[in-house]
Parts: sequence; structure tokens; C-alpha cells
Amino acid sequence: MGVLLGCATALLGSLYFLVVGAALGPFLLWPRTRPDALRILMAGARRLTALERIRRSVFFGDRFPEHYKASDQKILRYLAVRCYTGLLCAVVIGLLGFGAVLAGLLVNGVARGSLGWDELLTQVVLGSVLLFLDVQGLYSLAALDTRTARECFGPSERELLQQRIDELAASRAAVVQAVDVERRRIERDLHDGVQQRLVALAMLLGRARRSRDPERADALLLQAHEESQGVLTELREVAWRVYPSALDSLGLQEALGGVAERCSIPLRIAFEVGAPLPKPVETAAYFVVSEAVTNAAKHSSATAIEVRVALTGARLAVRVEDNGKGGADPAGSGLAGLRGRVAALDGALHIDSPLGGPTTISAELPCA
Repeated sequence: MGVLLGCATALLGSLYFLVVGAALGPFLLWPRTRPDALRILMAGARRLTALERIRRSVFFGDRFPEHYKASDQKILRYLAVRCYTGLLCAVVIGLLGFGAVLAGLLVNGVARGSLGWDELLTQVVLGSVLLFLDVQGLYSLAALDTRTARECFGPSERELLQQRIDELAASRAAVVQAVDVERRRIERDLHDGVQQRLVALAMLLGRARRSRDPERADALLLQAHEESQGVLTELREVAWRVYPSALDSLGLQEALGGVAERCSIPLRIAFEVGAPLPKPVETAAYFVVSEAVTNAAKHSSATAIEVRVALTGARLAVRVEDNGKGGADPAGSGLAGLRGRVAALDGALHIDSPLGGPTTISAELPCA
């Protein structure tokens, strides 16, 4: 039924181009009237393509992206091919019908005994060959119709490939930028934190070594010992922010528990993952939670944070929400780095932070 309707729409399209094209031909040739004439021509052409789209969806079950809008050139090319294939398909169906009539006459001749065996055999062989060619032609035309419809109503393979190349190029650039940002952050943490405390520790030890008062030296050594403990704690914090060893030894859930322990704000975690996760996905999920919680604790004035990690099918959903004042900048270095880290895994990061709050950061990571 869909093929027969396609023959009718092809005939309608051919008549449209013959009549409207002939009427608008002089206006299309004159540069001053060409835009208006082309707009009139394309208005009818888009209605014809909409009819073809409905036919493909109803009779063949095709589903095309709603947001995709084909160019005028692509629509005209599709209609030209559609008219050609539709009319040729009508000819093939007509030949099949004619062959069916001849087959009926052949059966009638056999029943009446007016055909000999040699003539019957010749007719059967010739009819079988023609039937095979007709069916193959009909199948090829249907495949061509399907391919041209997908190229018109959806991105072509070249467009999809170019889109994928652009996404990978952007993702690579984002990863490089995220690595540079991470390096600068580590350098800043070491310079402003650990290095300064090591300098203070060296000064305390130097003062203790030069002191001639045993009690004063003991007090300085005790202060130096306490400072060394603080340096070790801060160094562990820096190392944990670079990469938490708990991810490898204990898994994502325990690593997130470490984030909750170090957070100065009440943090509630809902972990709904019942299957092992790939290591890159675990790492990305951890840093999404860690960065979002750190930002909330430093900048949002929040009093509570909720984290939900759930595995749905082949995608891991990570959601971090705080009740702070909002206004988080998606273009900030931290969130931009997260976006690049998530994009490197073909995931998506969404940030919703209106002024007044709340702030919601969610990420979807493919696990397949």
C-alpha cells in the first residue's frame, strides 16, 4: 500500500514541477524576481516532502529527528529522485500486473489444451525470468527510496561523520584544557599550601638547632613536629584531590564516603549502583561529585548537600544538589574542567544554578 501511494505522490510531484515550474520559470530566470519565485516553489515542495515524510512514517515505520530541517537544495534533489523512482516503480508494478494477466491467459490455454508442452515450457521460463527482474527492480527502487528519504529527513552519513569529528575535536581541546587547569591547581595547592608549611617547618628546625636553651629547643621541636603532621595531612589532601587511592582499592562508593567525611557541610549520598562500573566512569563520577561538593562548601553558603548516583541501563546518572545561593558560573575553570572530563567519555554535564539557588549539577556517563 505504501509503495502504491508512493507512485501516486511521485505523479503528484511530477505534475507540480511541470505546472508550477513552467509558470515560475521566467521569474526564476530573472534575478530580481528569483527570490520570491523560489520561495513560492519551495513552499509547495516542502508540503510534498511533508506528505512523503508522513507516508514513510505510517507505512514503513521510519522515525526521523523532529528538529532537523533540510536545506532547499536537499529537498529539491529528494523530490527529483522521488519523482523518478516513483514513476519507474509504477512502470514496474504495471509490468507485474501485465505479467499476471499473461499468466492467467497461459493457465487458461493449458486448461483448454491449446498449448503444447514445448511452448508452455518456453513461456514459463521466460515469465520466471521477467518476474525475477521485476521483483529485483521493485526491491532496488524501494531501497533507493528509503535511502534518499533518510538523507533528506535526517542528517546524512557525511553530516553525522562531520558532526562526530567536530565533537571529538571539541572534546580533545576540552580535555587538554582541563589537564592544564588541573596542573595549575595542583601547582597552586603545593606552592600556597604545602611549600609554605615546609618553609615554616624548616625555619622551626633551624631555630631549634641554633637555640642554646634546652627548654626553648624542646618547645620548637614540639611545634615543628605538629607542623610536620599538618604538612602530611595537607599533602594527603592534595594527593586525594589529584586521584583518590580509594577508587582502586575500595570502589566509588567508599571514595564518595571519603568526600562526605571531609566535607564541612552535612552531605547525604544515595548510591544506587548494582553492577561494576568501568574505571574511567568511576573516576569521572568521583570528580564530578568532589568538585561540585567543594564548590558548594566554598562559595554557595549552603547548609545541606544531596548526592545521588544511580545506574540506569547502560548510563550512570550523577546528581549533586545544594540549597545554597546559586549563581554558579558554568564557564568557571572548575566546572569547565568537569565538562571536558565528562565529554571525553561521550557524556553530558548539566548545570542549573539560578540566583537564589538551588544549584543542581548532573552528569550522564555511558558505561558501555
